[in-house]
Amino acid sequence: MIMDSLSGSDNRVPHQADLAKAASSLVANASIEATPKQIADLGNKAPDWMQEGMRIYVPALPNADFGDAIKASETLLAWGMKPVPHLPARIVPDTETLTGWLASMQRIGVKEILLIAGDTETPAGPFPDTLALIKSGLLSEYGLTGFGVAGHPEGHPHADDEALLNAMRYKRDYAVAHDLDFWVVTQFSFDEESLISWLDRHQAILESVPVYLGLAGPTRLKNLLAYAAQCGVATSAKALSKNMNAMRLLRPWKPDALFQALSKYKASHSATPLQGVHLFPFGGLQQSNQWLSSAHLLVS
Repeated sequence: MIMDSLSGSDNRVPHQADLAKAASSLVANASIEATPKQIADLGNKAPDWMQEGMRIYVPALPNADFGDAIKASETLLAWGMKPVPHLPARIVPDTETLTGWLASMQRIGVKEILLIAGDTETPAGPFPDTLALIKSGLLSEYGLTGFGVAGHPEGHPHADDEALLNAMRYKRDYAVAHDLDFWVVTQFSFDEESLISWLDRHQAILESVPVYLGLAGPTRLKNLLAYAAQCGVATSAKALSKNMNAMRLLRPWKPDALFQALSKYKASHSATPLQGVHLFPFGGLQQSNQWLSSAHLLVS
């Protein structure tokens, strides 16, 4: 198994207590995505199933007003959550707009953002990627305490591994130089070897940089495979759907096996940067939050 061959392993089967500790840590440091609409639909107060103080990533959706993400973040702050708005480089039309968005986030109390390139093929302005946002120098001027970036366990459609590794080094070094927190949250995958191999390849670069591995939350398998095709994780999706009939595709899917594998990996790799899991709630916010609340029991 790949988990026994990677650097940092003590080459033993972890004790049950270590497994339980690792699983609890992955849950305690977990985060989730929620669109502005999903947050608005929750009403005027946080639901009981939403964990107070949780990091909640707020995507800026294509063709939507970035102000929606700011408004959703303001709601989450009022509920005692930690909103992390996405800042897609390619949707920023100019430097003036970027400074306006950063100032608006500072005004409401946002302290963390996630930098992504964005899904738009042609940049709307002078920022084709996250490196361009960082090199603008503006991230250190608006009260941010840190920023996250995306990781791609199954590769990136527009960059090879070497380019991605070099970019990761630059971002890490920028954060250190400007006294900013820095972390990585990955795209979801259905394949434990892809997730763990990615961790191993980045171990030396990330060192103490926290990593949060993406998992798809509970939903119907048919729906999940459709999302996977849109999000660029076709490799593991193809493996997941192999030899499945139509009835199987209608069944619910949960990330139980992946969570168990990651708990085992964390328990047997003391030096791993893996800190938590990041849920993509394709089946709904409540369903994913409720799964997360009992995920630690999967290793008991």
